[in-house]
Amino acid sequence: MSCTDPIADMLTVIRNGLLAAKGQVDVPYSRIKEGVAKVLKAEGFVSDISVLDTKPARTLRVVLKYGQDGEPAIHAIDRISTSGRRIYAGRSDLKPIIRGFGISVVSTSQGILSDRDCRKRKLGGEVLCSVK
Repeated sequence: MSCTDPIADMLTVIRNGLLAAKGQVDVPYSRIKEGVAKVLKAEGFVSDISVLDTKPARTLRVVLKYGQDGEPAIHAIDRISTSGRRIYAGRSDLKPIIRGFGISVVSTSQGILSDRDCRKRKLGGEVLCSVK
């Protein structure tokens, strides 16, 4: 079975893991998925990420984060730009989500960054997903 949108599949695995109250989820590794996971970790939406050397290919392990009462740190995670419809945003188009409580993950010329970092560096790019 071929995968047409690996980032959307990763977001779905994370979403399903949160709904099932899993402690961690594993997804096939790629550099772009690792970049998205690093942004989620830096912004406090996941606890930890690690790359496992499994056979035949590497695996990205994402440790999910929950609050005191067991509510997930991520309430909604949505894919914005798809393979059939690319969404680009300039630096002035990247507005805060939920007054800064959510983020957009943006692929820029300097790597994969959160919208907050893009506004600091005055960069735009392809909006990969939004996290609330």
